[in-house]
This record gives sequence, C-alpha cells and structure tokens, in this order.
Amino acid sequence: MAARAIPVTREGLARLEAELDQLRNQRRHEIADRIRQAKDLASSQNNPEYDDAKNEQAMVEGRILTLEKTIQSAYVIDEDGARHSDNVRLGSLVTLLGPGERSQEFTIVGATEASPATGRISNESPVGRAVLGRKVGEVVQVMAPAGVIKFTVVSIR
Repeated sequence: MAARAIPVTREGLARLEAELDQLRNQRRHEIADRIRQAKDLASSQNNPEYDDAKNEQAMVEGRILTLEKTIQSAYVIDEDGARHSDNVRLGSLVTLLGPGERSQEFTIVGATEASPATGRISNESPVGRAVLGRKVGEVVQVMAPAGVIKFTVVSIR
C-alpha cells in the first residue's frame, strides 16, 4: 500500500529532519549509555533504571520510525504560490470573520504542523477543509459541537 503524501512547509520539514537527526545521533547514544550503566549497577532482575531506559529506548525508536516515514512521504507546500493565489490553498494565510464580527487569522498547513494555538490549522480540520479553494468574500459553514458556525473569507495572503 502506498504511503499517503504528507504536506509540510520548508520550515516544518527542516524541524522534522532536525528532530530525526537529534534522536539518531544524540538520544540513541544517551539511552545506550544509560542501559549500560544500569546493567553494570545491578542484575537485570528488579532493576528499575534498566527498565526505564529500555522503555525510553522503545519510545525513541518508535518516534524515529514515525519521523522516517513522515519525511519519506512528505512534499513541500508551495507557499509562494499560495501567497499569490486567489483561492485558499495549503500555505495560505487566511483572515476569517467569524461570529460576533471577530476576525481570526490562520495559516493552512498539513496535519503534522498544525498548532491552533499559534494560528496554524490543518487542512484536515473542519475549518481548514471548509476554506480550502474559497475566495475572498465567500461565506463558509463549519459544523461545530455547538452547531453551524459561519465564517467569511476576508483576505488571502
């Protein structure tokens, strides 16, 4: 089965690659040292330091595999093209006017980079899906737990 393409920004890809490099070249060695030290201190029977280090090793190796697959499946979003588009695309900075005439600004990114607290929403989120392909002036409806919420696309940059 082919891996699903994962959209990322240039900065997002660089962060993923830096994290992978750090895990491979630093954390692996640190954990291996902890395992060696724990083995030297006591028998492997009833050795919580050893167990803790092995559990951490498993988590780090799992994260490494996840990052490798993500990077392998990643494609870089054309942010420059998104800035000069009339339609909302991945990489677009969108200003929406919501309920109560409250303005909100979001950058549409892939799920791996989503961080609503910093104004980066996923293209797979309800708001992200609703605004993709829209133009300035269009009204979109988003289904939320409290009911339907309407947003107007004010600007696309």
